[in-house]
Amino acid sequence: MQKDIHPKAVPCKIIYQGKVVLETMSTRPEIHVDVWSGVHPFWTGEERFLDAEGRVDKFNKRFGTGYRNRGK
Repeated sequence: MQKDIHPKAVPCKIIYQGKVVLETMSTRPEIHVDVWSGVHPFWTGEERFLDAEGRVDKFNKRFGTGYRNRGK
């Protein structure tokens, strides 16, 4: 390996809303994030599902079933 071409890794604090949520190593001493797994709805179990069936029915009413076979 060549010497002195890699950036130096330093201890890093991941900060979410002013609170340190994780300490790791990085080339930057601090990283501010908008979302992390501790508050993301998918990981906390508070995920809200949209009405996917209503969307599919609306699409089928608008375009019919011939839309899928059009490109063949």
